[in-house]
Amino acid sequence: MKIEKRFPEKRVFITGSGSGLGRAMALEFAARGWRVAVSDIDAGRTAESAAMVNAAGGSSLEIPCDVTKPENFEKSLRALVKEWGGTDIVVNNAGVAAGGFMDKISLEEWNWIIDINFKSVVYGCRAFIPALKRQGGGHIVNVASNAGIASLAEMASYNVTKAAVISLSETLRIEMSPHNIGVTVACPTFFKTNLMDQFKSPDERQRKLAEGMFAKANTSAVKVARHIIRSVERKKLYVLTQGDAKLTWRSKRISPELYFRLLSWAYRKGLFEKYAGLK
Repeated sequence: MKIEKRFPEKRVFITGSGSGLGRAMALEFAARGWRVAVSDIDAGRTAESAAMVNAAGGSSLEIPCDVTKPENFEKSLRALVKEWGGTDIVVNNAGVAAGGFMDKISLEEWNWIIDINFKSVVYGCRAFIPALKRQGGGHIVNVASNAGIASLAEMASYNVTKAAVISLSETLRIEMSPHNIGVTVACPTFFKTNLMDQFKSPDERQRKLAEGMFAKANTSAVKVARHIIRSVERKKLYVLTQGDAKLTWRSKRISPELYFRLLSWAYRKGLFEKYAGLK
């Protein structure tokens, strides 16, 4: 069933849509004639994305939102109910990146990334699920990462938050099924985005490693955004856009012990550093 037939009012709320994947999703929905609630902590980027949504054929609503504050989600919901009578799709997209060895990541950095990458998804789901139930249905999209599946070295804090988002989404998929609320979790690998803008790490080496990985990426945010929308249309739980994401997913599930042996061997040999251009 076409997504517009399922949601004829065509209303979507996207956090972190002032740039990157969030903006790409906003513009893809706009091209389909949707009403797009653009939400970001940066007012300037929010306004810029809203103008782009209008130019692309959609209708925008600007909603400033600091995703680390649960009350901001409640305010967002009230604004959506007032302007549009609610929303059909909620996209918990806002996120940041980090690296570091486990014994060197400060507790401050742990709290920072957990607040933004994981607790914000909890806040978004808690705020919107009652409203989606009352209106008889809807769809939740949580943007995680293949990092939550792959568990690569020197990415502990990022891996943990994304694995938590995946687990939460899997749980919600079951819990929401009696209420006609779909759930989708996006798990892309590296793609062209601005995720490095707020990257944190106790060691400059991790920044260079991450930058090298992103530089090798040949998938665009637009491609990931389109795949997410198609997955919502097909009511799919997992979004694994790139080939390496699918390979990681299958390998870890078919033979997890072999997967981690091979990953450990590659790490000891410095193959990730070589791939990223550090060696």
